[in-house]
Amino acid sequence: MMSRLLTLIPHREAWHCCHASIAFVLSVVLAMGMAACSNKDKNPVPEDAIVSIGNKYLTLTDIKRQLPGGLTAEDSARFTDALINSWIYTQLISQVAAKEIDMDAINSLVDQYRNELIMLEYSRRMFDTRGKSEIPEDSIQKYYDEHSQEFKLERPMVKGVYLKVADDAPSLPKLRKLYRSQKENDIDNLDKSELNGAVHYDYFRDQWIDWEQIENKIPYDFGANPDVFLRSNRGLDYSHGGFTYLLDITDVVFSGQTRPFESARQQIIDRLEFYNRRSYDEALRQSLFDKAESQGKIRFYRDTPTTD
Repeated sequence: MMSRLLTLIPHREAWHCCHASIAFVLSVVLAMGMAACSNKDKNPVPEDAIVSIGNKYLTLTDIKRQLPGGLTAEDSARFTDALINSWIYTQLISQVAAKEIDMDAINSLVDQYRNELIMLEYSRRMFDTRGKSEIPEDSIQKYYDEHSQEFKLERPMVKGVYLKVADDAPSLPKLRKLYRSQKENDIDNLDKSELNGAVHYDYFRDQWIDWEQIENKIPYDFGANPDVFLRSNRGLDYSHGGFTYLLDITDVVFSGQTRPFESARQQIIDRLEFYNRRSYDEALRQSLFDKAESQGKIRFYRDTPTTD
């Protein structure tokens, strides 16, 4: 039995890292052995059982199924110990709670939730195989035009170039000359050894990003209102703590303005797909109802009750 338990943890030394876990598992094994001897005729114990409460068993297979890969020896032992303890507490609470609450009501809720899960999974599969389609580009643009108020920015968005370079980097003078260049491929054509001198290098002239992504990288006081800074500055050459921060802003959309279409596009696609999925779900439910009703599977025995 003990040899089987040791295979639960990928590294044998894990059991030397967590003495509490060893003691707990040994006590469980001992208790399980005693239970097996006294109850083997009444209720056979699974071969890989680790612990039981009443007629419920936690097995080695259950643990292995939940044990993530890539854990260290110590983490593996801790995770196993936590799984065992969690299972025990869950079983104990369930048994105690069953005596204090209306289990018929709980079982009714469980059945309702189970049926909803079945319907959701069925609907998802049907939608993925029959109902899902590509959102037309003109539909995306139309939604953006008709709902522009929904895309007002609370913070600015920017395009540009950002670099963080050590003050003593040999490439700094060359980077200073080229990072603001508007000539196509200037930065891309920099010698590879020059760019290697940059600790951070972000090229985002071809996409909009939230200003916070840049602001958080530079230890500079941009003020409480970034729009004020961006209206009067389109760049920064700032040295602090042994590093030089180079920033060139090529385009800005200020707070209160409409989010650029390119930036809002994926958000719009997600919304339209959600609406399509919801419509499909409603149509599918209605189709199932109509089919069952036409086949005589649904019977109404009285009119729907009303309240006066």
